[in-house]
Amino acid sequence: MFTAVVYVLTSGCAWRHLPETFGVSPATAHRRFTAWTRAGLWRRLHRAVLDELGARGELDWASAIVDAASVRAKRGAR
Repeated sequence: MFTAVVYVLTSGCAWRHLPETFGVSPATAHRRFTAWTRAGLWRRLHRAVLDELGARGELDWASAIVDAASVRAKRGAR
C-alpha cells in the first residue's frame, strides 16, 4: 500500500492510472493516502528522515529548493 501511494505521489500519475501490479485498487490507495494525510503521517515521516540524516551529519542546509506557483492577480486589485 505504501509503495503504491508513494508511486502516485512521485510519478505524478492520476490515482485512476495506478498500475494493477501494486495489488491495490486506486480508490483504496487514495483512501489510505487521505487517512495518512489527516493523521499527519507525511509530516512525521519527513521529520524522521531529517532527524536521521542530521544525526548522521548528512544534511547540507547550504542550499534549498522552494516549490511555488504563480497566479494572475485580479485586475485592479493591489
